[in-house]
Amino acid sequence: MSPDRDDDGYPGDVLGLPADGPGAMAPFGRRVLALFIDWGIASLISLTFFSFNELATLGIFVLTHVVLVGLLGVTIGKRLVRTQVVRLGSGSGPALPGLAWSSLRTAMLLLVLPVLLISPDGRGAHDRIAGTVQVQM
Repeated sequence: MSPDRDDDGYPGDVLGLPADGPGAMAPFGRRVLALFIDWGIASLISLTFFSFNELATLGIFVLTHVVLVGLLGVTIGKRLVRTQVVRLGSGSGPALPGLAWSSLRTAMLLLVLPVLLISPDGRGAHDRIAGTVQVQM
């Protein structure tokens, strides 16, 4: 089974997302590519200003994810690959995650294992725990 595939239909079907186009679940490859882009940007900033210190790189990565995803729903990498993180179940449709949920999501992302635990709905455990999903823009 593909990490983007739900046995009952298309990815995001059980979440009430459209099958394709804006608002549909973002493909797994685009989500991974966005992570690599974001890590690369954090690494470049760390190399330029902090002699490529590992903790500085991690701190920059965390800060950009918490703030940008929390307030805008996107990081630079996500924007480049045209994906957005939205919070489900807000009552009035998908909404921005906010800083608290973004912080929880980022903490789970850093553990790596939750990212690899893909559920039948196509989301990693970090997204399920934070009540978020990555959708196409």
